[in-house]
Amino acid sequence: MSTAGPRPPTGGAPLTPSGGHLRPGPEDTLGHDRRVPITDAPTGRPPEPAALVAIPGTGSDADHVTRAFGPAARSLGVDLIALEPTASLIAGHVAGLERAAAEHGRILVGGVSIGAAIAVDWALRAGGAGCAGVFAALPAWSGAADAALAAASARATADALEAEGLEATIAAMAAGSPDWLAVELSRSWRRLYPALVGQLREAASYTAPTLGRIATLEVPLAIVAADDDPIHPLAVARAWRDAAPRAALVEVTLEGWGREPALLGDSCAAAYRGLRGS
Repeated sequence: MSTAGPRPPTGGAPLTPSGGHLRPGPEDTLGHDRRVPITDAPTGRPPEPAALVAIPGTGSDADHVTRAFGPAARSLGVDLIALEPTASLIAGHVAGLERAAAEHGRILVGGVSIGAAIAVDWALRAGGAGCAGVFAALPAWSGAADAALAAASARATADALEAEGLEATIAAMAAGSPDWLAVELSRSWRRLYPALVGQLREAASYTAPTLGRIATLEVPLAIVAADDDPIHPLAVARAWRDAAPRAALVEVTLEGWGREPALLGDSCAAAYRGLRGS
């Protein structure tokens, strides 16, 4: 495990000792502080999830999310289903989620960057009957992608791939990236190309769930973000946390999760446990 571990959740609503939010009850408007941790009801609980379905970020693949979420899935006692990107990026991931739900019943869903947004969108539609919780790593934007740095980066990379080719684009990326990121993206880009170009363009035009929709989420939202990652702004993660009825955010560093990808999934799993009171 990286020595640059997760920092406790910060900001937003008051926290329980385990890191989950305390949400005010009706009495609070009268000045009485009767806030309690939100946990699952002791009776009539839906089935425990049987699998965690993980969606990679754009330009990444199942190999990375296996390393990022595999240890967390094992710690929770569920199967990991790592989705591979297809030529039709969004539809392919949604189809993968539907297959997993048909096979396993109630599931946990999670992802990195656009994968986190797709996971939240699916959880909003599935509700608590089909989804047990969301693991959102490095969310990149809410709503339309117009001003998002991650979307602009995806468009620029697609342009470079078409104009300069794969190896020249990889060389330019590696020259301006930390070594660990250059190695990771070089591997996955070579694996995904040439479908990568279309995947990048589709991702750059994706409309993520708005904060208003996130406010209707029925299941716990466990978020992890890096405070030194300009492509996935911490402000977006904090906005998601503040919007959702049950949410917790763990802040890490790029260096920390770069050296240990499992930090993403482990941080989400810890936040999820805190939100469930277990």
